[in-house]
Amino acid sequence: MMQVDGVFNLNKPPRITSRQAVDRVKHALRVPKAGHGGTLDPDATGVLLVCLGKGTKLFDQLQKGTKEYEGTLRLGITTDTLDASGNVQKVSDVGQVTEEEIRVVAQQFMGEIEQAVPMFSAVKHKGKRLYKLAHQGVALDELPKRTVRVESLEVLSVRPPHVQFRVVCSKGTYIRVLAADIGASLGCGAHLSQLTRTRSGDFTLESSHTLDWLEEQPSRAYEAVVPVDVVFDMGVGTVPTKDGR
Repeated sequence: MMQVDGVFNLNKPPRITSRQAVDRVKHALRVPKAGHGGTLDPDATGVLLVCLGKGTKLFDQLQKGTKEYEGTLRLGITTDTLDASGNVQKVSDVGQVTEEEIRVVAQQFMGEIEQAVPMFSAVKHKGKRLYKLAHQGVALDELPKRTVRVESLEVLSVRPPHVQFRVVCSKGTYIRVLAADIGASLGCGAHLSQLTRTRSGDFTLESSHTLDWLEEQPSRAYEAVVPVDVVFDMGVGTVPTKDGR
């Protein structure tokens, strides 16, 4: 085991959990202690900040940073998980939904908004994880709610039934809830079909590294770990790019 302290900016691949991704980084770099600063759902890709050694003390600081995502919502189909991995609950016609309506409704979700925490999430209710209750078939009369902030929400393209968007938001924002709420406001329902986190605080997708790159050349990967003191100074500094500049 080696003593490595800092943050590794991982481009998480789809179909693995954030915890599984962290374990692979931990194994490749042979470090005894690692965690992540901000969960990504298994199907989501992009920036996952893996904290190593003393870097695990940076969790709170990393969580506070704004997040940026690019994703696609699928109009006309709702699922129990609010994303593509769930069971279909309802299918609706989207033929009457116009691009103008979509853009107008999207703007209604700017600023401070209230979100109901999704049933398939790790949030606890009376000491139990919501997703475990969901798997047991337990239904809650009212889900916990939280207030989050959407700084910007840009519709990039509309190709019915798919809508591509970019969102900048505060920590704790559920993008799949945002997609589902937009669909509900349009009257046709929707779910999140694809999501990539493109930025977390000052860490960007462009400066991230893949698991394949890490596992193929772990000796070079140590150079990609951003030291703890650099992370502390990020309010005035920048994150090193892949070539170290």
